[in-house]
Amino acid sequence: MEFAPQTSAAYARGIGLEAPNEQGVHPAQTLPLDRTRRHTAREVLRRIDEDTVSSLARCAEAGPAAITARLGELDREWDTDRVLELEAASMGLLGVALAAWKPRLLALPGVVALALMVQATTGRYPLMPLFRRLGVRTAREIERERHALKALRGDFAGMDAHPSAAPGTQALPPRADLH
Repeated sequence: MEFAPQTSAAYARGIGLEAPNEQGVHPAQTLPLDRTRRHTAREVLRRIDEDTVSSLARCAEAGPAAITARLGELDREWDTDRVLELEAASMGLLGVALAAWKPRLLALPGVVALALMVQATTGRYPLMPLFRRLGVRTAREIERERHALKALRGDFAGMDAHPSAAPGTQALPPRADLH
């Protein structure tokens, strides 16, 4: 069986990584429940999305073994929530530990708790722009790359469409190299 990947641009469109519209807004930035992307600077979003598309293209060229290796990397990648939780817990513990030396530093865990409350209610966190500029992706962004890689590998070939779809339709067109 020969591996015949489709273009990474086609898969990028399929997972919502299209180029920004005339107003400079990425389609995925307008998705509901994706507050982190909505509060991320456009140039950072563009870089994150371009890195994802580049990764897809490299894997498509390299073949199924590279796709499987990349899927393993994605399993180990930390998302924004995990980084935020580690940072908040670390700062809270640091504040409590330093309070033994300077009691005023006990305010640090309170500031961290307030920042977490703001994150929970608005989707904004003071250090999130830094995390995003460092390339930390949301769980949804990681999952979209994972889904695209599995599609490239052919994991979904031959799957039936959603039950409400017309009879005989498929979720993805069958790949010629699998038949």
